[in-house]
Amino acid sequence: MATKIFETMSRLGLGLAVAGGIVNSVVYTVDAGHKAVIFDRFRGVQDVVVGEGSHFLIPWVQKPVIFDCRSRPRNIPVVTGSKDLQNVDITLRILFRPVAAQLPWIYTTVGEDYDERVLPSITTETLKSVVARFDAGELITYLPTLVQPAQK
Repeated sequence: MATKIFETMSRLGLGLAVAGGIVNSVVYTVDAGHKAVIFDRFRGVQDVVVGEGSHFLIPWVQKPVIFDCRSRPRNIPVVTGSKDLQNVDITLRILFRPVAAQLPWIYTTVGEDYDERVLPSITTETLKSVVARFDAGELITYLPTLVQPAQK
């Protein structure tokens, strides 16, 4: 009698484990402040951006790529020249986040590590163009005023 109960329990446990594995591969969760783009093995990256919550997908055919859409800081050190050809060592702190509607395009053209590829070059060139307009003395004196052209 005890062996029949044990066999029934083991079959039930195995069935629950298989069902749990199937549900786990079909459902994915997008956390708060994140968005997802679906990569389909047959159709490529879909144009739909998926918001927060639990969602279904086709296992082994679709894969969610999750992006953090919250504002994140990044410090970028830059050595550049001023108007009077003095070397200026500046660390630029920027806050960035991706535009949610552009996530499929970002994933297809740049990839998941878009911030590592794009931000250093853009911020360095922008900062160099702003700093090159001023002398070293003006940079120290008018630092709050210099921030405004860089924000545009």
